[in-house]
Amino acid sequence: MNIQSISKYLSLCVIGMTISCASVSSTAQNKKPKNIILMIADGTGLSQISASQYYNTQPSNYDRFKTIGLIKTSSASDLITDSASGATAFSTGLKTYNGAIGVNTDTIAAPTILEDLEKRGFATGVIATSTITHATPASFYAHQKFRKMELEIAEDIINSGVDFFAGGGRKYFENREDGNNLVATLESKGYEMYLDRLNPMLSLKKDKNYGFLLADSGMPKFLDGRGSFLYDATKLGIKKLSQNKKGFFLMVEGSQVDWGGHNNDSEYLISELIDFDTVIGQVLDYAEKDGNTLVIVTADHETGGFTLASKAGDYNTIEPSFSTGGHSATMVPVFAYGPGASEFMGIYENTAIHAKMKKLLKQQ
Repeated sequence: MNIQSISKYLSLCVIGMTISCASVSSTAQNKKPKNIILMIADGTGLSQISASQYYNTQPSNYDRFKTIGLIKTSSASDLITDSASGATAFSTGLKTYNGAIGVNTDTIAAPTILEDLEKRGFATGVIATSTITHATPASFYAHQKFRKMELEIAEDIINSGVDFFAGGGRKYFENREDGNNLVATLESKGYEMYLDRLNPMLSLKKDKNYGFLLADSGMPKFLDGRGSFLYDATKLGIKKLSQNKKGFFLMVEGSQVDWGGHNNDSEYLISELIDFDTVIGQVLDYAEKDGNTLVIVTADHETGGFTLASKAGDYNTIEPSFSTGGHSATMVPVFAYGPGASEFMGIYENTAIHAKMKKLLKQQ
Protein backbone atom coordinates (compact mmCIF):
# COMPACT_ATOMS: atom_id res chain seq x y z
CA MET A 1 0.00 0.00 0.00
CA ASN A 2 1.44 3.39 -0.97
CA ILE A 3 1.03 6.64 0.91
CA GLN A 4 -1.46 8.06 -1.60
CA SER A 5 -3.87 5.17 -0.92
CA ILE A 6 -3.70 5.44 2.88
CA SER A 7 -6.41 8.12 3.06
CA LYS A 8 -8.85 6.04 1.00
CA TYR A 9 -8.07 2.95 3.11
CA LEU A 10 -8.60 4.80 6.38
CA SER A 11 -11.82 6.39 5.17
CA LEU A 12 -13.31 2.94 4.60
CA CYS A 13 -12.26 1.87 8.10
CA VAL A 14 -13.99 4.75 9.85
CA ILE A 15 -17.38 4.62 8.11
CA GLY A 16 -20.02 5.13 10.75
CA MET A 17 -17.82 7.23 13.01
CA THR A 18 -19.25 10.73 13.24
CA ILE A 19 -16.53 13.36 13.36
CA SER A 20 -17.47 16.98 13.73
CA CYS A 21 -15.24 19.23 11.63
CA ALA A 22 -16.40 22.48 13.13
CA SER A 23 -13.81 24.59 14.89
CA VAL A 24 -13.74 24.23 18.65
CA SER A 25 -14.92 27.36 20.37
CA SER A 26 -13.09 28.95 23.27
CA THR A 27 -16.02 28.98 25.67
CA ALA A 28 -15.55 27.95 29.30
CA GLN A 29 -11.78 28.27 29.04
CA ASN A 30 -11.40 29.94 32.42
CA LYS A 31 -13.22 27.54 34.74
CA LYS A 32 -11.61 24.41 36.15
CA PRO A 33 -12.26 20.97 34.64
CA LYS A 34 -14.00 18.05 36.27
CA ASN A 35 -12.31 15.56 33.92
CA ILE A 36 -9.00 15.39 32.03
CA ILE A 37 -8.30 13.33 28.94
CA LEU A 38 -4.57 13.30 28.16
CA MET A 39 -3.83 12.04 24.66
CA ILE A 40 -0.26 11.13 23.75
CA ALA A 41 0.73 10.38 20.16
CA ASP A 42 4.08 8.80 20.93
CA GLY A 43 6.87 10.14 18.73
CA THR A 44 4.79 12.90 17.13
CA GLY A 45 6.27 16.25 16.13
CA LEU A 46 5.01 18.97 13.81
CA SER A 47 5.88 17.08 10.62
CA GLN A 48 3.85 14.09 11.76
CA ILE A 49 0.89 16.36 12.51
CA SER A 50 1.32 18.01 9.11
CA ALA A 51 1.15 14.56 7.54
CA SER A 52 -2.28 14.07 9.09
CA GLN A 53 -3.37 17.22 7.24
CA TYR A 54 -1.89 16.32 3.86
CA TYR A 55 -2.80 12.63 3.75
CA ASN A 56 -6.16 12.59 5.53
CA THR A 57 -9.33 12.61 3.42
CA GLN A 58 -11.08 14.29 6.37
CA PRO A 59 -10.09 17.66 7.86
CA SER A 60 -7.52 17.07 10.59
CA ASN A 61 -8.93 17.29 14.10
CA TYR A 62 -5.72 19.01 15.19
CA ASP A 63 -7.08 22.02 13.28
CA ARG A 64 -9.91 22.35 15.79
CA PHE A 65 -7.65 23.54 18.61
CA LYS A 66 -7.17 27.22 19.35
CA THR A 67 -4.82 26.85 22.34
CA ILE A 68 -1.33 25.56 21.54
CA GLY A 69 1.97 25.41 23.43
CA LEU A 70 5.39 23.77 23.10
CA ILE A 71 7.29 21.54 25.51
CA LYS A 72 10.99 20.83 25.95
CA THR A 73 11.52 17.09 26.21
CA SER A 74 15.04 16.41 27.54
CA SER A 75 15.32 13.95 30.43
CA ALA A 76 17.49 14.18 33.54
CA SER A 77 20.05 11.82 32.02
CA ASP A 78 20.01 12.71 28.33
CA LEU A 79 19.36 15.61 25.97
CA ILE A 80 17.08 13.26 24.04
CA THR A 81 14.43 11.55 26.14
CA ASP A 82 12.93 8.10 25.76
CA SER A 83 9.24 7.34 26.27
CA ALA A 84 9.67 6.11 29.84
CA SER A 85 11.25 9.27 31.22
CA GLY A 86 9.05 11.42 28.99
CA ALA A 87 5.84 9.83 30.27
CA THR A 88 7.13 9.85 33.86
CA ALA A 89 7.62 13.61 33.52
CA PHE A 90 3.93 13.89 32.59
CA SER A 91 2.72 11.51 35.31
CA THR A 92 4.89 12.64 38.25
CA GLY A 93 6.17 16.12 37.38
CA LEU A 94 9.79 14.97 37.77
CA LYS A 95 12.67 14.78 35.35
CA THR A 96 14.22 11.33 35.57
CA TYR A 97 16.60 9.07 33.67
CA ASN A 98 15.85 7.34 30.39
CA GLY A 99 14.18 4.00 31.05
CA ALA A 100 12.63 4.99 34.40
CA ILE A 101 9.02 4.01 35.06
CA GLY A 102 7.40 6.19 37.71
CA VAL A 103 10.61 6.58 39.73
CA ASN A 104 12.98 9.47 40.35
CA THR A 105 16.70 9.56 39.55
CA ASP A 106 17.40 7.55 42.73
CA THR A 107 14.92 4.85 41.58
CA ILE A 108 12.52 5.82 44.38
CA ALA A 109 8.84 5.59 43.50
CA ALA A 110 7.22 8.95 42.77
CA PRO A 111 3.43 9.37 43.13
CA THR A 112 1.67 9.66 39.79
CA ILE A 113 -1.31 11.84 38.95
CA LEU A 114 -3.36 8.69 38.38
CA GLU A 115 -2.56 7.39 41.87
CA ASP A 116 -3.23 10.79 43.44
CA LEU A 117 -6.62 11.06 41.77
CA GLU A 118 -7.55 7.47 42.66
CA LYS A 119 -6.99 8.31 46.32
CA ARG A 120 -9.23 11.36 45.94
CA GLY A 121 -12.10 9.39 44.49
CA PHE A 122 -11.67 10.06 40.77
CA ALA A 123 -12.06 7.31 38.18
CA THR A 124 -8.95 6.57 36.09
CA GLY A 125 -8.03 4.76 32.90
CA VAL A 126 -5.17 4.01 30.50
CA ILE A 127 -5.44 2.94 26.85
CA ALA A 128 -2.63 2.14 24.41
CA THR A 129 -2.02 0.43 21.06
CA SER A 130 1.17 -1.05 22.54
CA THR A 131 1.22 -3.46 25.47
CA ILE A 132 -0.50 -1.92 28.47
CA THR A 133 2.81 -2.52 30.26
CA HIS A 134 4.79 -0.47 27.72
CA ALA A 135 6.72 2.64 28.77
CA THR A 136 4.04 5.31 28.35
CA PRO A 137 0.98 3.65 29.91
CA ALA A 138 3.11 2.00 32.60
CA SER A 139 4.50 5.34 33.76
CA PHE A 140 1.03 6.35 34.97
CA TYR A 141 0.42 3.39 37.31
CA ALA A 142 3.73 1.53 37.86
CA HIS A 143 7.06 2.06 39.61
CA GLN A 144 10.01 0.10 38.21
CA LYS A 145 13.63 1.05 37.67
CA PHE A 146 13.65 -0.04 34.02
CA ARG A 147 11.02 -0.11 31.30
CA LYS A 148 11.83 -3.65 30.13
CA MET A 149 10.59 -5.10 33.44
CA GLU A 150 7.14 -5.72 31.98
CA LEU A 151 6.39 -8.75 34.15
CA GLU A 152 6.87 -6.59 37.24
CA ILE A 153 5.00 -3.70 35.65
CA ALA A 154 2.03 -6.00 35.05
CA GLU A 155 1.99 -6.82 38.77
CA ASP A 156 1.85 -3.10 39.58
CA ILE A 157 -1.49 -2.68 37.84
CA ILE A 158 -3.16 -5.05 40.32
CA ASN A 159 -3.08 -2.57 43.20
CA SER A 160 -3.09 0.61 41.12
CA GLY A 161 -6.84 1.10 41.42
CA VAL A 162 -7.11 1.95 37.71
CA ASP A 163 -10.75 1.51 36.71
CA PHE A 164 -10.33 0.83 33.00
CA PHE A 165 -7.42 -0.31 30.86
CA ALA A 166 -7.16 -1.54 27.29
CA GLY A 167 -4.27 -2.57 25.06
CA GLY A 168 -2.02 -5.52 24.32
CA GLY A 169 0.35 -7.41 26.60
CA ARG A 170 -1.63 -10.52 27.49
CA LYS A 171 1.58 -12.60 27.82
CA TYR A 172 2.64 -10.54 30.82
CA PHE A 173 -0.55 -11.45 32.68
CA GLU A 174 -1.11 -15.14 31.93
CA ASN A 175 1.13 -18.09 31.01
CA ARG A 176 3.96 -16.31 32.80
CA GLU A 177 7.25 -17.99 33.63
CA ASP A 178 6.57 -17.56 37.35
CA GLY A 179 3.23 -19.36 37.02
CA ASN A 180 1.22 -16.42 38.37
CA ASN A 181 -2.09 -15.80 36.60
CA LEU A 182 -2.63 -12.05 36.94
CA VAL A 183 -5.85 -12.21 34.94
CA ALA A 184 -7.36 -14.40 37.66
CA THR A 185 -5.93 -12.09 40.32
CA LEU A 186 -7.52 -9.05 38.70
CA GLU A 187 -10.85 -10.86 38.43
CA SER A 188 -10.67 -11.65 42.15
CA LYS A 189 -10.26 -7.92 42.76
CA GLY A 190 -13.43 -6.98 40.92
CA TYR A 191 -12.26 -6.62 37.31
CA GLU A 192 -14.13 -7.98 34.35
CA MET A 193 -11.36 -9.14 32.03
CA TYR A 194 -11.65 -9.53 28.25
CA LEU A 195 -8.90 -11.28 26.28
CA ASP A 196 -10.28 -11.58 22.76
CA ARG A 197 -12.34 -8.56 21.74
CA LEU A 198 -13.67 -5.19 22.85
CA ASN A 199 -17.35 -4.51 22.34
CA PRO A 200 -17.93 -0.72 22.35
CA MET A 201 -21.60 -1.36 23.19
CA LEU A 202 -20.75 -3.41 26.29
CA SER A 203 -23.06 -2.79 29.23
CA LEU A 204 -20.86 -1.46 32.03
CA LYS A 205 -21.47 -1.97 35.73
CA LYS A 206 -20.70 0.81 38.18
CA ASP A 207 -19.25 -1.61 40.75
CA LYS A 208 -16.86 -3.30 38.30
CA ASN A 209 -13.50 -2.33 36.82
CA TYR A 210 -12.62 -3.40 33.28
CA GLY A 211 -9.48 -4.71 31.63
CA PHE A 212 -8.93 -5.56 27.96
CA LEU A 213 -5.80 -7.45 26.89
CA LEU A 214 -6.40 -8.12 23.23
CA ALA A 215 -2.98 -9.25 21.97
CA ASP A 216 -0.07 -11.21 23.42
CA SER A 217 2.31 -8.35 22.66
CA GLY A 218 1.47 -4.98 21.13
CA MET A 219 -1.76 -4.53 19.19
CA PRO A 220 -1.54 -5.08 15.41
CA LYS A 221 -0.63 -2.18 13.13
CA PHE A 222 -3.60 -0.24 11.81
CA LEU A 223 -2.53 -1.29 8.32
CA ASP A 224 -2.57 -4.94 9.45
CA GLY A 225 -6.17 -4.89 10.60
CA ARG A 226 -6.32 -3.36 14.09
CA GLY A 227 -9.42 -1.56 12.89
CA SER A 228 -11.24 0.81 15.24
CA PHE A 229 -9.72 -0.52 18.48
CA LEU A 230 -8.37 2.83 19.68
CA TYR A 231 -11.59 4.65 18.81
CA ASP A 232 -13.77 1.99 20.43
CA ALA A 233 -11.61 1.61 23.54
CA THR A 234 -11.64 5.37 24.09
CA LYS A 235 -15.41 5.51 23.63
CA LEU A 236 -15.92 2.67 26.11
CA GLY A 237 -13.36 4.10 28.54
CA ILE A 238 -15.13 7.46 28.64
CA LYS A 239 -18.46 5.69 29.07
CA LYS A 240 -17.12 3.78 32.08
CA LEU A 241 -15.18 6.58 33.75
CA SER A 242 -17.94 9.18 33.32
CA GLN A 243 -20.11 7.06 35.64
CA ASN A 244 -18.03 8.60 38.45
CA LYS A 245 -19.67 11.84 39.59
CA LYS A 246 -16.44 13.13 41.15
CA GLY A 247 -14.61 13.19 37.81
CA PHE A 248 -12.09 11.16 35.86
CA PHE A 249 -8.61 11.05 34.31
CA LEU A 250 -7.98 9.08 31.13
CA MET A 251 -4.67 8.65 29.28
CA VAL A 252 -4.94 7.55 25.65
CA GLU A 253 -1.77 6.68 23.73
CA GLY A 254 -1.33 6.23 20.01
CA SER A 255 1.78 4.15 20.65
CA GLN A 256 2.70 3.08 17.16
CA VAL A 257 3.26 6.47 15.55
CA ASP A 258 6.59 6.10 17.32
CA TRP A 259 7.16 2.61 15.94
CA GLY A 260 6.60 3.82 12.39
CA GLY A 261 9.20 6.52 13.04
CA HIS A 262 11.72 4.04 14.41
CA ASN A 263 11.19 1.88 11.33
CA ASN A 264 11.53 4.89 9.02
CA ASP A 265 8.29 3.64 7.50
CA SER A 266 6.19 6.62 6.42
CA GLU A 267 3.11 4.57 5.49
CA TYR A 268 3.10 2.95 8.94
CA LEU A 269 3.62 6.29 10.69
CA ILE A 270 0.99 8.21 8.72
CA SER A 271 -1.70 5.56 9.04
CA GLU A 272 -1.18 5.41 12.83
CA LEU A 273 -1.28 9.20 13.12
CA ILE A 274 -4.51 9.47 11.12
CA ASP A 275 -6.08 6.75 13.28
CA PHE A 276 -5.09 8.79 16.35
CA ASP A 277 -6.46 11.95 14.71
CA THR A 278 -9.83 10.21 14.35
CA VAL A 279 -9.87 9.51 18.09
CA ILE A 280 -9.06 13.17 18.79
CA GLY A 281 -12.25 14.01 16.92
CA GLN A 282 -14.31 11.72 19.11
CA VAL A 283 -12.77 13.11 22.32
CA LEU A 284 -13.28 16.73 21.27
CA ASP A 285 -16.90 16.00 20.38
CA TYR A 286 -17.40 14.53 23.87
CA ALA A 287 -15.65 17.44 25.59
CA GLU A 288 -17.62 19.99 23.58
CA LYS A 289 -20.91 18.41 24.64
CA ASP A 290 -19.84 17.76 28.24
CA GLY A 291 -18.45 21.21 28.99
CA ASN A 292 -16.43 20.02 32.00
CA THR A 293 -13.65 18.08 30.30
CA LEU A 294 -10.14 19.33 29.55
CA VAL A 295 -8.49 17.66 26.54
CA ILE A 296 -4.70 17.77 26.23
CA VAL A 297 -3.03 16.33 23.13
CA THR A 298 0.75 16.09 23.01
CA ALA A 299 3.71 13.73 22.57
CA ASP A 300 6.56 12.54 24.75
CA HIS A 301 9.13 13.28 22.01
CA GLU A 302 9.57 13.25 18.24
CA THR A 303 10.79 10.10 16.51
CA GLY A 304 12.67 9.67 13.25
CA GLY A 305 13.57 13.27 12.48
CA PHE A 306 10.57 13.06 10.17
CA THR A 307 10.31 15.60 7.34
CA LEU A 308 7.84 16.33 4.56
CA ALA A 309 10.39 17.31 1.95
CA SER A 310 9.96 18.20 -1.71
CA LYS A 311 10.74 15.41 -4.15
CA ALA A 312 13.65 16.24 -6.47
CA GLY A 313 12.92 19.94 -6.22
CA ASP A 314 9.25 19.52 -7.21
CA TYR A 315 7.39 21.77 -4.80
CA ASN A 316 4.07 20.12 -5.60
CA THR A 317 5.25 16.65 -4.58
CA ILE A 318 5.90 15.64 -0.97
CA GLU A 319 8.40 12.91 -0.16
CA PRO A 320 8.38 11.91 3.52
CA SER A 321 11.89 11.29 4.79
CA PHE A 322 13.76 10.56 8.02
CA SER A 323 17.06 11.68 9.51
CA THR A 324 17.37 9.03 12.25
CA GLY A 325 16.00 5.70 13.41
CA GLY A 326 15.87 7.07 16.95
CA HIS A 327 14.33 10.02 18.72
CA SER A 328 15.12 13.70 18.22
CA ALA A 329 15.51 16.59 20.65
CA THR A 330 13.00 18.92 18.97
CA MET A 331 10.26 20.53 21.02
CA VAL A 332 6.81 19.00 20.55
CA PRO A 333 3.44 20.76 20.51
CA VAL A 334 0.72 20.70 23.15
CA PHE A 335 -2.90 21.23 22.11
CA ALA A 336 -5.56 21.98 24.72
CA TYR A 337 -9.31 22.46 24.73
CA GLY A 338 -11.81 22.95 27.54
CA PRO A 339 -11.78 24.40 31.05
CA GLY A 340 -8.22 25.43 31.93
CA ALA A 341 -6.89 25.15 28.37
CA SER A 342 -5.24 28.57 28.55
CA GLU A 343 -2.78 27.16 31.12
CA PHE A 344 -1.09 25.22 28.32
CA MET A 345 -0.03 28.16 26.17
CA GLY A 346 3.66 29.11 25.93
CA ILE A 347 6.94 27.19 26.01
CA TYR A 348 7.76 25.08 29.06
CA GLU A 349 9.34 21.85 30.31
CA ASN A 350 7.47 18.56 29.91
CA THR A 351 7.16 18.32 33.71
CA ALA A 352 4.84 21.35 33.61
CA ILE A 353 2.10 19.20 32.05
CA HIS A 354 1.79 17.42 35.40
CA ALA A 355 1.93 20.64 37.41
CA LYS A 356 -0.77 22.26 35.29
CA MET A 357 -3.09 19.25 35.47
CA LYS A 358 -2.62 18.96 39.23
CA LYS A 359 -3.25 22.67 39.71
CA LEU A 360 -6.49 22.52 37.74
CA LEU A 361 -7.82 19.50 39.65
CA LYS A 362 -6.50 20.59 43.06
CA GLN A 363 -9.80 21.78 44.51
CA GLN A 364 -12.08 19.43 42.62
